[in-house]
Amino acid sequence: MAASKARAPAKAMNAKQFNAARRYLRTAYGNIAHVEQGSGETALFLHGFPLNGFQWRGVLPQLADARRCIAPDFLGLGYTEVAAGQSVAPAAQADMLAAFMDALGIARADIVANDSGGAVAQLLATRHPERVRTLLLTNCDTEHECPPAAMAPVIAMSREGTYVGKWLRPWLEDKTLARSPQGLGGMTYCYPDHPTDEAIDMYLSPLVAHAERTHAYALALEENSLAGIGPRLAACTVPLRVVWGMSDPIFSPAGAEYLDRAFPRSRGVRRIAQAKLFFPEEFPDVVATEARALWAAS
Repeated sequence: MAASKARAPAKAMNAKQFNAARRYLRTAYGNIAHVEQGSGETALFLHGFPLNGFQWRGVLPQLADARRCIAPDFLGLGYTEVAAGQSVAPAAQADMLAAFMDALGIARADIVANDSGGAVAQLLATRHPERVRTLLLTNCDTEHECPPAAMAPVIAMSREGTYVGKWLRPWLEDKTLARSPQGLGGMTYCYPDHPTDEAIDMYLSPLVAHAERTHAYALALEENSLAGIGPRLAACTVPLRVVWGMSDPIFSPAGAEYLDRAFPRSRGVRRIAQAKLFFPEEFPDVVATEARALWAAS
């Protein structure tokens, strides 16, 4: 049999394309903004904070031939419209995803997650285990690092109602500041030209426009949503793969080791030396390659 040709990475979607592809699904939790590509079995891509589904714009096109790839925006972030009085805590986010899947007629999905989305993924896999086929977790919360210490000032400012004004608005207005060592870029990206101007606008504009909602999301992360989850992870039969950026100042490498031990069907850890928290945006080909391997093996 002739060797198959190497698959060239598909081009990432730009903001105009991503915005044009966005759809809204009405649930009891709110109108859930999401972007979809591909067909077949479903994979859900769960973003971090303060990002939204645009984080996965480079991954979705690469995997659209293998899965129905859907990137929703969480309650309180991005372009999702939250129902009045609705909690935006991680457990509520997991239940929202189950309702989201019900509304789309999705029985089970492969889950790919980053940052606070990883906490939601663990809750989904333990609260609704029948809904999760596989888990691919990148740098994210774990039981002993939830929330990470770096969230303390964000939570404190959100309690005062100043987080958006002190951090997010200045970053939105000054993209160079956002990419500086003191900004979103320096803290969470490894390349100095990331995030791009376009990405900063996509991520921060809705958060600045809805400051109260943004502060509510941050405050919902104050409680350890994964406390005591260890025994439930030990009973979880979902296959797991961990891909971890080892230069991340937010989540320690110990988180990768914890996840590898916690899940009985872990398929090990891939470590990326130079990568920081939001590396899925910078290395979409790595995420796509690892996802394909996990899905094929499972």
